[in-house]
Amino acid sequence: MVQFQKAERRRSKMRLALAGPAGSGKTYSSILIAFGLLMDKANNGNGKIAMIDTERGSGELYADLGDYDVCSITSPFEPEKYTDAIRSAEELGYGVIIIDSLSHAWSGEGGLLDLQGHLADRTGNSWAAWRKVTPKHNQLVEAMLQSNCHVIATMRSKMDYAQTTENGKAVVKKLGMNPIQRDGMEYEFTLFLDLDLDHMAAASKDRTTMFDGKIFKPSMDTGKTLIGWLNEAKALPEPTPQEKSDQPDTKQKKPIRLVDSGSDGNGARILFAKIDSYGLNKDSYRAYCYRKYNIESLKKLTSEQREEQIKILNSLKNHERLEEFKRLLSEIPPACSANAAQSGAQEKAASNQAPAREPVKHAEAGFF
Repeated sequence: MVQFQKAERRRSKMRLALAGPAGSGKTYSSILIAFGLLMDKANNGNGKIAMIDTERGSGELYADLGDYDVCSITSPFEPEKYTDAIRSAEELGYGVIIIDSLSHAWSGEGGLLDLQGHLADRTGNSWAAWRKVTPKHNQLVEAMLQSNCHVIATMRSKMDYAQTTENGKAVVKKLGMNPIQRDGMEYEFTLFLDLDLDHMAAASKDRTTMFDGKIFKPSMDTGKTLIGWLNEAKALPEPTPQEKSDQPDTKQKKPIRLVDSGSDGNGARILFAKIDSYGLNKDSYRAYCYRKYNIESLKKLTSEQREEQIKILNSLKNHERLEEFKRLLSEIPPACSANAAQSGAQEKAASNQAPAREPVKHAEAGFF
């Protein structure tokens, strides 16, 4: 027999969307709201903000507002890149994830519309193409909804118009701003705010009921108001001993910045985390990078080189490319791998004495 119980609002994480045209202040507003959300002392994690930036570094223009970390996504804007970044932020213990912007996953190069178009051109069946694209969209939505972090997503929007007839004359009317995302995406969020060019916000969907009918400028106070509303809900029940044992222990983990500074070695940690996931040899990978970029330490990688490596490693999800990369690493001379295993001054001295070698050619795989 079906059982019913008294309805209770349980404590959850904020799912907030900000949509607006260029210049409406989406990025700026999202950062301020994120800081407001972290004003609450009960936040889990290290109380820091992770921004997933697709806007060519625009997210870092507001670093003067406070401390937050950035992970850049470049084209192709595949939904899997967003999902991987969200999960990495969760594992690293961030409190708030800002996705700036989510529109690229839909309409950007390599996004869902682009993918659907290529599949439709190849098969000649547009509806069949959507059957392959929709699951990717759903996986991204689930990653946002199931995240143990607060999630703030920005979306570009465009003005919609419609032609109507008034007094026998054709009249073009503004219908409002429409976010550049799949239809219905606004229903996935707790609060959906539309921003205008005066940086003023109005709620087009509000499950909190606190912003309905209001016109306001988003600020840290907006975040404080939201965290207050979230904390009014009943706390989730304590996990059972078995559930606690199944959860990863993150208390002793030292927070790692998503942004690669080039001097603290965090770029290498991210690369090695990906290498481990494929079961590849770290020393061989070091040797490969040293030969490819003519460097003596992974800390010497430039941001462009690290980005190139992350792109290459992400491509190894394809089995053929993974096997090709394994063959590449296996062809690196043993002496070079031995030098890669050394550290500090020994590593540097060995690399200075080693004769120059021609790199193994794997241009077809894009590894050299």
